[in-house]
Amino acid sequence: MRLAPHDAPDFLTLAAERLRPEPPHPEEALANPRGDHSLDDVPLVHPLTPKPAAVLVPVVMRAEPMLLLTERSAQLRQHSGQIAFPGGRVDPEDASVLAAACREAMEEIGLDSRFIVPLGYLDAYLSTTNYLVMPVVARVSPSYSLNLNHDEVAETFEVPLGFLMDPSRHELHSREWKGRVRRYYAMPYEGRYIWGVTAGIIRNLYERLYGS
Repeated sequence: MRLAPHDAPDFLTLAAERLRPEPPHPEEALANPRGDHSLDDVPLVHPLTPKPAAVLVPVVMRAEPMLLLTERSAQLRQHSGQIAFPGGRVDPEDASVLAAACREAMEEIGLDSRFIVPLGYLDAYLSTTNYLVMPVVARVSPSYSLNLNHDEVAETFEVPLGFLMDPSRHELHSREWKGRVRRYYAMPYEGRYIWGVTAGIIRNLYERLYGS
């Protein structure tokens, strides 16, 4: 198993070689989707009609790349306090998945598109809440500035990419959900609990860039 290099040039080289240059077509993504069901082989009920969503996977290009994450506001009705990527539902007015991810990043944390350079796409991720999430991996200038929408985001923080791309940090946790014990990835970091869809997407980034 290849260990993740910790410097920006190696990451950018792998990103150019291994990320999807375009997002998968929804029909392709739904043919054999990755998602919350994958670890437990939960059968999917067809036809699948998930709502389209997009998230930005922002890699801050410091000497050691860092992943920028958000902590959702405690006052939100759904997923309050959870660790997440900037992102949300793709609106009909969005020109593309990239446009949706950048719009959400601007609305949630004030990350202007001038600091963002898209690198490519991961496989789509199907959530238990019936969203088909398209992750957009992007490099972010370390000189970025933010203006948080505190109705949605309590704070942001950075995690070393080398930590998150170390498979020994990818813990398998479980909890009961709708009467069934389900497993999921979790990556605890300095008192923060990264889990669920966010951890699943991080795991997919590891497998695409650094997996054997």
